[in-house]
Amino acid sequence: MAERENEVRWDGLCSRDSTTRETALENIRQIIVRKTECLRLVKETPYRPADGLSNAVSLDGLNKLLAHLLMLSKRCPFKDVREKSEFILKSVQELGIRIPRPLGHGPSRFIPEKEILQVGSEDAQMHTLFTDSFAALGRLDNITLVMVFHPQYLESFLKTQHYLLQMDGPLPLHYRHYIGIMAAARHQCSYLVNLHVNDFLHVGGDPKWLNGLENAPQKLQNLGELNKVLAHRPWLITKEHIEGLLKAEEHSWSLAELVHAVVLLTHYHSLASFTFGCGISPEIHCDGGHTFRPPSVSNYCICDITNGNHSVDEMQVNSAGNVSVSDSFFEVEALMEKMKQLQECREEEEASQEEMASRFEIEKRESMFVFSSDDDEVTPARDVSRHFEDTSYGYKDFSRHGMHVPTFRVQDYCWEDHGYSLVNRLYPDVGQLIDEKFHIAYNLTYNTMAMHKDVDTSMLRRAIWNYIHCMFGIRYDDYDYGEINQLLDRSFKVYIKTVVCTPEKVTKRMYDSFWRQFKHSEKVHVNLLLIEARMQAELLYALRAITRYMT
Repeated sequence: MAERENEVRWDGLCSRDSTTRETALENIRQIIVRKTECLRLVKETPYRPADGLSNAVSLDGLNKLLAHLLMLSKRCPFKDVREKSEFILKSVQELGIRIPRPLGHGPSRFIPEKEILQVGSEDAQMHTLFTDSFAALGRLDNITLVMVFHPQYLESFLKTQHYLLQMDGPLPLHYRHYIGIMAAARHQCSYLVNLHVNDFLHVGGDPKWLNGLENAPQKLQNLGELNKVLAHRPWLITKEHIEGLLKAEEHSWSLAELVHAVVLLTHYHSLASFTFGCGISPEIHCDGGHTFRPPSVSNYCICDITNGNHSVDEMQVNSAGNVSVSDSFFEVEALMEKMKQLQECREEEEASQEEMASRFEIEKRESMFVFSSDDDEVTPARDVSRHFEDTSYGYKDFSRHGMHVPTFRVQDYCWEDHGYSLVNRLYPDVGQLIDEKFHIAYNLTYNTMAMHKDVDTSMLRRAIWNYIHCMFGIRYDDYDYGEINQLLDRSFKVYIKTVVCTPEKVTKRMYDSFWRQFKHSEKVHVNLLLIEARMQAELLYALRAITRYMT
């Protein structure tokens, strides 16, 4: 009975009804008062060795509650929850118990916190979006706060993700979060793994599955091979992969379940790219997002430095290397001039089909050898790698061995004519949601480039999208791939290739070194193009294999 009394229910804080939130907050306050009282009594009682473990467990439980309250005080869209959470934390502190403080400086390690919209200062439209997201997930995560730069896209993204994770569909809720964990783990994305471990447990998932993929049902273990190939070398997916999953006797997937799983895998592979590409920080209430150590005189302690959490001033010094402002200004001017020249060339002459095909093959071949100078192996941590098998399998193995990527002609199988209808048929409404998200990302423009206004950026957006598809062997017959080398310089190509293929290797230096004169919102926009182009490329290969199995 006492254990039930101390069980915290956060759900009430997600309610749009202020009375419900007030009741939930009071219950949380009472539980924390009881826990702090217990700890106080423990401190006053003579120490016995047998008590050590239970005391540590009690303190750990309280610390988790306090970390959650810290997150709510900073990230909840409801003002009453923010204020009451802060009040409870101060009350605990006045009792002599140490409370947590945030580590780092905001939702992104790459973008100064002052440039990101602060919770509580949003307009009415954004507040609705924030409350919808909070009501669905019980949090306003850092990915959402960085995507806020582009509200139209964010709304579509949240709607799609909500449908995939929480609305009616072929897969049970705990399977959905576990597949998210499997997908994020392929890129060693502990940020997404941690979020979905919590969500998996919240919807009743079996904690034993989290000890490693081998502890999950055979049906999910069987998905491991598709997860691996889809994440790193999707052009190798065949109808045999599909057949193996659909005809596994008692562990078989239905077609509808498999399409749901494929969409989840591609969604989280791509989201891992965004997480690393924008330097998303750990959530405040998760490991690495807070500390119970007091701040030092200089506002950070030595443990923060080793975690990469330097002071804002230090992080911003010379962020673009040794490049002068005038040099980066001329880069923008040069890019504008190239776009103008290409437009004029398009109008004057058109390359032959043979020449277009040749330029595609050259660009595809060259893309295989675009790698960063600090392209070292990243060894996955055990807490992430246990969620997948074959840790050595990745994109680089293929490119280093010079293996050939076959050409996938969009004219033969494309999203609009084939993939969209297949998804919608087997998983109703999802095709429509994904299609809308693709279109918003691809067409999104504010007609600006750095300091320039009234600019048609369609040529540049198409070059970025088609370069990503080119890396995956996907060719558009009507596109001149010679434009890519004109518009995308080497540092930008390195960033694109790393974010899309090996996102766990992205560094702040890579982020800073491309488009140095552009705004952070424009770099986030680039990341939206990257993740949607990547997701569509993976989907095309997987859905083509499913179509071939069905015919």
